[in-house]
Amino acid sequence: MFASVLIANRGEIAVRIAATVRARGLRSVAVYTDADASSPHVGAADVAVRVGNYLDGEAIVAAGRRVGAQAVHPGYGFLAENAAFARTVADAGMTWIGPPPTAIETMGDKISAKAAVEPAGVPLVPGSSAKGLTDAELAEAARDTGFPVLLKPSAGGGGKGMHVVERDEDLADAIAAARREARGSFGDDTLLLERYVTNPRHVEIQVLADTHGAVVHLGERECSLQRRHQKVVEEAPSAVLDEKQRDAMGRAAVDAARACGYVGAGTVEFVTNADASEFFFLEMNTRLQVEHPVTEEVVRVRGGRLDLVAEQLRIAAGEPLGYDQDDVTLSGHAVEVRLYAEDPARGFLPTGGRILGLDWPDTRVDAGVQVGQEVGSAYDPMLAKIIARGADRTEALDRLDEALARTTVLGVTTNLAWLRTLITQDDVRAGRLDTGLIARLGVPEQQVPDDVVVAAALAGLLRLPESDDPFATLGGWRIGGEPAPARWTLVPLGEKDTTFEVALRGRADAASVSVGDTEPRPVVGKKTPDGLVTTLDGVTRRYRTALADGVLWISRDGGTWALREQERLAAARTAQAADGAVTSPMPGTVTVVEVELGETVEPGQRLVVVEAMKMEHVLTAPVAGVVTELGAKAGATVALDAPLVTVTPQE
Repeated sequence: MFASVLIANRGEIAVRIAATVRARGLRSVAVYTDADASSPHVGAADVAVRVGNYLDGEAIVAAGRRVGAQAVHPGYGFLAENAAFARTVADAGMTWIGPPPTAIETMGDKISAKAAVEPAGVPLVPGSSAKGLTDAELAEAARDTGFPVLLKPSAGGGGKGMHVVERDEDLADAIAAARREARGSFGDDTLLLERYVTNPRHVEIQVLADTHGAVVHLGERECSLQRRHQKVVEEAPSAVLDEKQRDAMGRAAVDAARACGYVGAGTVEFVTNADASEFFFLEMNTRLQVEHPVTEEVVRVRGGRLDLVAEQLRIAAGEPLGYDQDDVTLSGHAVEVRLYAEDPARGFLPTGGRILGLDWPDTRVDAGVQVGQEVGSAYDPMLAKIIARGADRTEALDRLDEALARTTVLGVTTNLAWLRTLITQDDVRAGRLDTGLIARLGVPEQQVPDDVVVAAALAGLLRLPESDDPFATLGGWRIGGEPAPARWTLVPLGEKDTTFEVALRGRADAASVSVGDTEPRPVVGKKTPDGLVTTLDGVTRRYRTALADGVLWISRDGGTWALREQERLAAARTAQAADGAVTSPMPGTVTVVEVELGETVEPGQRLVVVEAMKMEHVLTAPVAGVVTELGAKAGATVALDAPLVTVTPQE
């Protein structure tokens, strides 16, 4: 038995594992990099050790041995599915809290995974998964299988390198692109080919296996709401499976786990058609899944709740499960959303910044951030998972909607408002899900509501010192007439072409307001400890606010907006330079600068490359002209909207 556990991960999963380790009476050890020195997972553990890189397995094991850790839990991501790391842990005399390295290797390659489960009768998608298929053999397999087909890299995951091919004439280019992307992402361009299931649903089965030969499944999770093959919303149980389908899929998952000698917690992923009347094996994730909380919320073993991390610890310690399939039941429904630091209005580009304010709802939240923390570009942009449970699916979705409305993140742009819009869509509410639904729905245009603009101006007025001196009034005192209104020009962060002209007359507790050319309306504003309350058009609303670096972050009902006050001279300068100004679309690192000061450029010419969270964004010249300002430097970190290049149009 082990008494201390090193958690080889970061963020919300490290916090979550540490809580269970402590609840089990064990000592927890965290590792952290310089970028994560102030992260919550550092304080959540009993001991924390600095490492240079979360991918340096030998350094992580050495850190654990230095402080007496006896076991290693890898969480997910990073080294969680790295067989070599699992062996390094074992060679160091520490317990690996995960499956055997041989199972990781077998299931880590899609081709070998299919070869392992096929003899067990696990249903496979029609296609070809032989090793080392040439381009010609892939093309022949596609024609034999019938279009549409799906090209997939054998190594890796996360949707990288996957291509749906509808027509024979598109096949050659798709194969070349898939090989190129697989080689770049995984160092291996081996491809397999499958029939593409039209309107597919993604359904996965959670399994547990001990070292004594017992294997059980814990029902299913539906993960069909995906964006670019990345899961966004997960729920348990599925909205479509009945008991017969659940039993068949569960037995197939148990057979798959037995086929590779699995031990621990794992997830067998399947693709189904619209009504789940047929299902096919996709792959097995040999680790804890991001979405495991929804399973914990609905699974009952002999009537009691289940902690999957605690089960991992018990299994790794050699304990038997102590229950069988008949002891497992499902109760209620749970839905989880992933809260990301990303901007839906900018194509879901990653964002960043310092967290100025956080409000979590009264439901389960697995979070990895705290107020004052810098969200940078080094790691995955997921900030937290918000989970709601109900007696049925409708109640769970209603509670999740309420939870999102009570969530606030200030200082960092997130997908929070978009998530709330997504889960209220008719198809989502009705359970008509497939992996392409989010792409078809698109991203609704995000506008700053009128009441938010007024509240932002009132917040500015409330920040001014109170005075009875008419000459100290912002609007200006005038002989023989009422005071001139105080005026604000507000600009949404990240936008150049949108401005709001707001005029306020009087004190905040009895003012009139005009936005643009609208008629004045009465408005009342009052400070609160964390923001303000306003009454406009007979409606009273409460706002959470934070001000930093000249930007006002203002939030209500799950929506957050960032507005900057623009001086009149600054507005004029911006208008003059807007056509040729190139700014950073996200916080990140400048990796390449391809122009020099004074260089003549053409429209569309590459200027700068910015990288954030392993995503590159190429910035090009908006107009023909001369580079008159060059603030970008290779290797420098930049903030959102930081000026990089100015191209002055040629006359």
